[in-house]
Amino acid sequence: MNQTATLEQNISVKGLFQISRPINLLLVAFTQLMTAYFLIETSRQGSPVLEDFRLYLLIFSTLLITAAGYMINDYYDVKIDYINRPHEVIVGKGIKRRVVIFLHTLFNFVGIGIGGIVAPRIAIVNFFAAFLLWLYSNRLKREPFIGNLTVAFLTGLSVYLVAFYYQKNELLVMTYAIFAFFLNLIREIIKDIEDRNGDRKHGCRTLPIVLGFRKTKQIIFLIAASFVTAIMIVTLELNEPRLFYYFGILGLFFLWFMRKVYLSDRKSHFSQLSTFAKILMLLGTLSMGLI
Repeated sequence: MNQTATLEQNISVKGLFQISRPINLLLVAFTQLMTAYFLIETSRQGSPVLEDFRLYLLIFSTLLITAAGYMINDYYDVKIDYINRPHEVIVGKGIKRRVVIFLHTLFNFVGIGIGGIVAPRIAIVNFFAAFLLWLYSNRLKREPFIGNLTVAFLTGLSVYLVAFYYQKNELLVMTYAIFAFFLNLIREIIKDIEDRNGDRKHGCRTLPIVLGFRKTKQIIFLIAASFVTAIMIVTLELNEPRLFYYFGILGLFFLWFMRKVYLSDRKSHFSQLSTFAKILMLLGTLSMGLI
């Protein structure tokens, strides 16, 4: 009996680890730390920002809200995931459904509470983000484009949140928030193309299902053109040659990325593109050190 209980406990811990998307959470934490260190630099009291314990509470609260969002998304998408990625299904296998709902609620309450310790306005933002993540998983994800916009907006918000709290260099941080928004918007649409078979069988109305494969790619190219134009304008306005050259080199990788989007036609191709979009996000974050 003890061995069985221990085995079930290990499966639950493993399931909790998988459902929380630890790699994604690390990327969020790293981006917020980089934003604080390179773009904010000092706390509201004038001391180095990395010495401010509220920064770490803000990051921890963001990670809790984000992890809760992943949980509720997997909870609602379990039937779709059995079609799109059956070997990666966690809810009902690695962790019980009622446990997922309990942890989702707990993480949200704790995340909002910790946000309140940082500042009341952070608690409000965390509450708004938690509600939007629930609404996305429950309904918006199944609608064309609005679900993609929601996730992209929340990704950009996680970057801007640091400047919103410290109220410093908000325009500069907004530049990186826009970068995160556009790149994740493209990535979310790519994921919809990847998952279109399961989404179609369960009544979802994502862009690839409503408009078709080719027109969805055209929308990606349109977003990509807007993305490149916005980054070029901002880097010229900042008048920082190192940053301009860095984004110029990064632009070559982005062009290769868009060429792969044009040529891709299999599920495995779009899965690889989704991963590469994360790498581009990381490389963009590292450019903060040049400012």
